[in-house]
Amino acid sequence: MKNVFLYGLVFSLLFNVFQYVNSTKILDAKEKEVENVKANLKISRDSVMSLTSANYFSLESDEDAQEYFYSHELDYQKVAEKVKEDLLVLNENKKGNKLIPYEPIDGKVFLVNNSKILNHRWLIAEFSNGDLWGQILVKYFVSPDKPTDFETVETVLYERQTKEQ
Repeated sequence: MKNVFLYGLVFSLLFNVFQYVNSTKILDAKEKEVENVKANLKISRDSVMSLTSANYFSLESDEDAQEYFYSHELDYQKVAEKVKEDLLVLNENKKGNKLIPYEPIDGKVFLVNNSKILNHRWLIAEFSNGDLWGQILVKYFVSPDKPTDFETVETVLYERQTKEQ
């Protein structure tokens, strides 16, 4: 009978040691997993914050500009679509977009490729002729029943990049 108790005691001692070691390994693995999730969450939060700050100057996040349109009984999203469409219509001119003050170079006219509406009065656009590119700051005035009026404020034309040989 003594041997049975001794075997039972040794077995329970070995079982408890096994459980302790196994639980410690599981706990360490879960702690590493939690640390990885925390690191990924921090990266995600940083990405969201950088996107938020990158989109600071936009009609979608400028409540004052939106309120300006609402006070004139206009939907800012429809106005944004109209402004972008009217801006691209200017590309149909054979001499290039009239907002871009540069003459065609090597027979290639400058056209607006992309634009972003900053608020209820300004937009910024990227233009190119296939070889050269630049940016343009434009002041715009919206009329519901007329095409949008545009006025060039400032332009930047980047120098042609030379290929190293």
